[in-house]
Amino acid sequence: MSEQGDHNLELARQSLSTLLEDQRLPKAVRESLASDYEAVRAMLDKIEKGHLHVAAFGRVSTGKSSLLNALVGSEVFSVSPLHGETKQASIAQLETRSAGGVFVIDTPGIDEADGESRESIANEVARRADIILFTVDSDLTETEFLALGELTALGPPVLLVLNKMDRYTTQELEILLNALRKRSAELISGDRVVAVSAQPKSVSVVVVDENGNEREELRERAPDLEALREAIWNIVEHDGKTLAALNASLFAADLSDKVGVRLVAARSELAERLVRTYCIGKGIAVGLNPVPVADLLAAAAIDVGMIMHLSQVFGLPMSRNDAGKLVSVISGEALALMGTLWVAHVISSALKVGSGGLSTALTAGAQSAIAYYGTYIVGQVAREYLAAGKSWGEAGPKQTVRRILSSIDRESVLATAREDIRARLGR
Repeated sequence: MSEQGDHNLELARQSLSTLLEDQRLPKAVRESLASDYEAVRAMLDKIEKGHLHVAAFGRVSTGKSSLLNALVGSEVFSVSPLHGETKQASIAQLETRSAGGVFVIDTPGIDEADGESRESIANEVARRADIILFTVDSDLTETEFLALGELTALGPPVLLVLNKMDRYTTQELEILLNALRKRSAELISGDRVVAVSAQPKSVSVVVVDENGNEREELRERAPDLEALREAIWNIVEHDGKTLAALNASLFAADLSDKVGVRLVAARSELAERLVRTYCIGKGIAVGLNPVPVADLLAAAAIDVGMIMHLSQVFGLPMSRNDAGKLVSVISGEALALMGTLWVAHVISSALKVGSGGLSTALTAGAQSAIAYYGTYIVGQVAREYLAAGKSWGEAGPKQTVRRILSSIDRESVLATAREDIRARLGR
């Protein structure tokens, strides 16, 4: 093993450790990825101990389990002619070399009755395996060819293993191996297509006893796996640590992507609840305040507070001054696009004092709903701005506000506003 292999393994270990130790992730996100984090811990343990994982795939009855039993040297995997016998991935230690333990993994057949779920299991195992044994017992079917292509795209090296070679004559075997190499040439190299006999048929032999009497009996034959063992160890000896590091790094990258998706979803959900809370608070504050100027000042302060809170949700804290500037930009663009609504807000506010307070009951409800709606717009625009890393992108603030406004059902939001405010006031 090269020093570069050791270096790659250390980098992979650090990458996986970082995922496990990142305390910035919300609890809900970590809980939703609990099984993935367990897989990370298992992979870390694998790296620390220098283990290499070899996974077997193939159709039912191609002899995957028999092949792995022969590699292990004991009946650790269930063998049955019935479909669906291998329901879960299972693992056993193959043998130990100077590089550490090599483990084999059995998986459900790719053509199982509930293939979608079991192929999903196989796919997950393949992404964590360092070497893949794709087992066939004849020429590739279309299903096998497609599955082989999917597996080779995952990264680990794939050995195409023709099992049950004892069923063929020497000539037939050569023809079949050439056909397999030709069919899979765009996916794997020819030296990675090998023939084995994991569980050869018993042969009939004539036995002569001490009295010279002859009798016929069946005698079991030992598995013939030499070509496969040589192919596996060639890969292990040349690329073992590099493969383990590569696969661990790919797994870490995949998990990071999952964390990112869940984190965005969690932040989005939290942001939505936060915006709605501020909308209700602003609606009530504006509706109950009989002083028009105080009304508008309170409205601005609430929007600023909301953006500061949202910036923390997205991990991009903003000062009050920066939040105020963002509110001004969003409100300014919204005012230019829907000035009538904001004029109605101001007129409604003025009516509170102009009528000596008599119109407060008539105008406060409408003003509350409009205030709610205004904060809702500010919140939606701010969410997108923050989710993009404090960026308006190529569209700029005006187009962003325009697009969001066009996507909002104003009447629906105003109806929700009235319901939320009444519910909060206990009506």
